[in-house]
Amino acid sequence: MMALGLGLGTINGATNEARSSTPQDVFDGMRKSFRADKAKGVNVRYQFELSGPTGGAWFIDVNDGKFKMARGRIDNPNVTFVTSDKDWVALSNGDLGGTWAFLSGRLKIRGDRGLAKKLGEIFP
Repeated sequence: MMALGLGLGTINGATNEARSSTPQDVFDGMRKSFRADKAKGVNVRYQFELSGPTGGAWFIDVNDGKFKMARGRIDNPNVTFVTSDKDWVALSNGDLGGTWAFLSGRLKIRGDRGLAKKLGEIFP
């Protein structure tokens, strides 16, 4: 059950599952919630930089209705999300508001904010 309100959109993962407890849980939920119809004609690279003990780098490469998601870095991301592992999980569970996280500096979004918002449509 993931809801990441960025004030730019909402990301919802697998809604009938247990709350995420690690970033890997968040990404697993996103993988299950992918909407190919919303990703048709979309080509965007998302990078996630998460600090903390369960953090690390993840990426999602959306390419015309398909996606690849993995740990690591992707060349030339269109959008990079930077936050801590704990805040990413709290955002995904709806325990931390995306707007508050962004305005308070706990979530940084680098790149195209319109494409950042699109993430919530592609992975509802």
